[in-house]
Formats: sequence, structure tokens, C-alpha cells
Amino acid sequence: MSDETTRRGFLGESARMGAAAAALSAAGSFAGEKQAAPPQPHKMPTIKLGGLEVSRLILGSNPFFGFSHGNPQASGDEMRTFYTPERIMAVLDAAADHGITAVWTPCYDHWIRTWNEYRQKGGKLKVWIGQPDSFDGMKDHITACAKNGGKAVCMQGECTGRAIRAGQFDLVKGWLDHAKGLGLPAGLASHRPEEILAAEKQGLPAQWYHLTVGIPDSYHQKDRDKALETIHRLDKPVVAFKTLGAGRFPPRDAFRYLFKRLRRKDGLCVGVLPRKRDEIAENAALVAKLTQDAAVNA
Repeated sequence: MSDETTRRGFLGESARMGAAAAALSAAGSFAGEKQAAPPQPHKMPTIKLGGLEVSRLILGSNPFFGFSHGNPQASGDEMRTFYTPERIMAVLDAAADHGITAVWTPCYDHWIRTWNEYRQKGGKLKVWIGQPDSFDGMKDHITACAKNGGKAVCMQGECTGRAIRAGQFDLVKGWLDHAKGLGLPAGLASHRPEEILAAEKQGLPAQWYHLTVGIPDSYHQKDRDKALETIHRLDKPVVAFKTLGAGRFPPRDAFRYLFKRLRRKDGLCVGVLPRKRDEIAENAALVAKLTQDAAVNA
């Protein structure tokens, strides 16, 4: 999510590379009015999280719940007002129209109600990756994900960090083992690269990692570079999040910077707030194009 000037610049570039799509209409159209899917100029690339194949660009959910992290474009209240259950479901369908196959959200009861309703209505997007974020209720949240159509789980970063900083590696292993016992591929998230390295050193059986490329709520360049350097020290796939610094960086700049450093097996998790522009189409086209360019130039 970027300012209007940056968006106009991006759309000009999108047209030149054949990736422009019709903008979503005003917020009212998200309340249930179906939009025709614009053509996809490129096939969305995929990555593997354990045995689960998903699009390289995953739909994030912080805006669904008003987790704004000081976003300069919208407050938490504005996000929550915009994201009615109907609009969430419309955004899920729009993401699927552009080749995004997965959404990444916490395991909250109100999300599960929305997700189940969406599935019952034949929603297009099929993969929910759960992010259980209750330190004391972690196993209950993992179980709720498994029982309600979740396809994978990744322990939320603050919970992971709290346990690792306290040396509770057996606790984290228990979370991972519980998920795998329910048939869910399992990963670990963190806001701090050193916690991921500690998990690796201890041999925790995470199948992938979810690492922020910016420390909330500062988003300093040095933190982004440290995270990217850490990713290159890992053998497992990593899904980068906070890629736009909670609305502080335009996708055109942020994605280009990241794609110079991410490996082909790594992905991105990006939330949207499409009140003015079709951020879903823009992000998807950019990820597809940058992945294609990287392959050509490899």
C-alpha cells in the first residue's frame, strides 16, 4: 500500500509490462458485488512449505483485524471498519483470481466463522495457513485450525520468540509435533533473525520459517538487511513478512529490493487494503514479473 503518486507510477509500469488490471471499484463493490477476473499476464509462481505447495505471494491478514503497526495510510479502526466479513470474502476471491492460492491468518473464532462461511459458499481461495498466537492455548489453536480446513500452521512470532528467549525449546517442539500429528505442515515465525538461528541450532523440526524483514514498528534498513542475510544462512524456505513496512514502502521498491536477495524457494506474505487501488492485482503482477526476470537472468 503506497501513496497515490507511487501507485500511478506503478500502474504506468504495469501497463508497459502487460500486467495492468482493472482497478477494483470503491469499497461498496467489495460488499458482495462480483467482479470479473482480469486476465493474468503471468502464471503465479509457487513454493513448497513442507509438503504444501502454495503461491509465492501469500495473502496476509493484518488489515483484516486492524493490526496497523502505525500504517501511515490507515488506522486500525479504519481497517476494521473496511473489513467486514463480506469484504474479507471478496478479497479472498479477488486474490484467487490473480493466482494467489493461500491466506495466512490467526486462528481467531471470528476468522474461523468467516472462513467456514466462505468455504460453504464455494469460495475460490482454498488454502488457509493458520498462525496460532496464543502462548498458553497454542495447541488448542492448532487443533482448531486443523478441524476447520486449515492446511498448515506457523507459530506466531511473538509466541515463538518468547519461548526461545526463555530457552523453552521443548515447548516449541511440542507445538510443532502437535501440528504434524494432526497432519499439518508446521513452521515457525519470528520478528528477530537470531531466534530463527537459535531454533535451527537446537534442531527444532520446523519445515519452514516466517521471518519479518522489518522490526515493528521501526522498520530500519539495517534490520531488513540483517533478516535477508539470515535467510541466506538457512536451508529451509522462508516466507518474508512486513515486506512493505506496514504501508511505509511502495511494493515496486520493496519487492525489487527483496527479490534481489530472496532465493527462489522463498515467498512473501503481504496484506492489502484495496480502498482506492487494486493492490491485489498490482502485487501479484509484480511478484510474477520479478520471479520471471530472476529466472531469465539467473
